[in-house]
Amino acid sequence: MKRNVEIKAAATDLAAVEEKAAKLADKGPMALEQEDVFFHCSHGRLKLRRVGERAELIAYERSDAAGPKQSRYVVYPTNDPDGLQNALSLAPGVRGVVRKRRTLYLIGPTRVHLDRVEGLGDFVELEVVLSEGQDTEEGLAVPGRLMAELGIAESQLVDKAYIDLLEER
Repeated sequence: MKRNVEIKAAATDLAAVEEKAAKLADKGPMALEQEDVFFHCSHGRLKLRRVGERAELIAYERSDAAGPKQSRYVVYPTNDPDGLQNALSLAPGVRGVVRKRRTLYLIGPTRVHLDRVEGLGDFVELEVVLSEGQDTEEGLAVPGRLMAELGIAESQLVDKAYIDLLEER
């Protein structure tokens, strides 16, 4: 199972964060229009992510905590996103849909997501991709450093997934 360490933060000035991220980035920006269809499940979260003509089913589990936390996930690409969505809509059922415009930068092993989420606003996600066998503690140190460099305060941290925030509205 793949792993990363991540944080999510509400962004008060996404343009300022992007300016800083662009200076630090090894790669980017990459603009993405994403639609995540979440399905009911008894453990973790399950979503079908559509990006243009591509799609992948992502199952993941992570704690709902505001600070850096480990996420464990499996990604399954599909060439038939409509068929897969129809099957999952019938079985577990659709929980909700998250639509976002994402700008992606890569800073070392970290994916920096600058998100404009429909119905919620602007957010920054930092995902430190852990290599196989890498100690989680190593990854837990990275977000704090990047938060400081990007101007993200601890008070901006969010402890929930976008789907949870949408349901709470």
